[in-house]
Amino acid sequence: MNLRFVEAFHWAASLRSVTRAAEKLHITQSALSSRIASLEEELGVVLLDRRDKQFRLTVAGQRFQTLAQRLLEVQRQVKEEMGGTGGGAGRPVVLRIGAIESVVHSWLTGWLQEMRAANPDFELELTVETSPVLVDQVRRGAQDLVFAAIPAADAGGVRTRAMAPMPMGFVGRADLHTKRRYGLSDLAGHDLLTFQRGSQPHQALLQMFQESDLPLPRVHAISSISAMVQLVEGGFGIATLPVAVAEQLAKRLSLRVLRSDAELVPLPLHASYREDPSSQLTESVLDSALDYVARQRPSGKPRMASAPARR
Repeated sequence: MNLRFVEAFHWAASLRSVTRAAEKLHITQSALSSRIASLEEELGVVLLDRRDKQFRLTVAGQRFQTLAQRLLEVQRQVKEEMGGTGGGAGRPVVLRIGAIESVVHSWLTGWLQEMRAANPDFELELTVETSPVLVDQVRRGAQDLVFAAIPAADAGGVRTRAMAPMPMGFVGRADLHTKRRYGLSDLAGHDLLTFQRGSQPHQALLQMFQESDLPLPRVHAISSISAMVQLVEGGFGIATLPVAVAEQLAKRLSLRVLRSDAELVPLPLHASYREDPSSQLTESVLDSALDYVARQRPSGKPRMASAPARR
């Protein structure tokens, strides 16, 4: 039995789409359909119900999907025991990763550098998007692993692991926002910049003022951290950003994490990935990311920069 045919059927069944399975395996849709047809001919059963345009497994197809997962798991174990690694002769290991900007601007680069040192053949396909888009992509099989602020709901073949949330802080321009400490009333006197409308940071900021006796300041919803930072540097207002992101950017930009009595709700972080019975690559990659993040400076209470001396 050709395991490439088994793999083709497994991904079509898992993703409930011949088109998405073909994209996952980097082959044409006709090639994938041909593999499944050859498998059906060898088994002497029909695995896919082709009577209408809806994707549907036959009873035999549902039974074989369980067996296909076992076969691919055995294949993975054999390769592991025999020392086989990588993507095959002459082929690098390709991993499709999606991440929100907060991850990209904080620990992603350092982790990827470690990954490259440990895996010389590692090849990356990186997508930077909002959390809803990333979660949808991993559900559809367009990504192998995503780091997002929301978890992927239970779906066939997708798992989610909660990561340590990212402490948030108010960030201003170092030479403009110079008070030693900012109360909520001080912040209310400035334009505030936060993530896109409906996101957790946006909702948390609005709720903070709704629960106070203060009038709601102007709150600008910005979908790009780079754009938010440019606005802060231009003196447009004060931003809410993950402290780890602000500390990284402050090394080369005129930014300052403000000391404040108002505590922002941390940004949640979740890693969602597709289970592939033929490989442990994604889970091992995720384990290395979790290990890297754990080895970074504990965030606890964010380290705030002192106010610059007034001239």
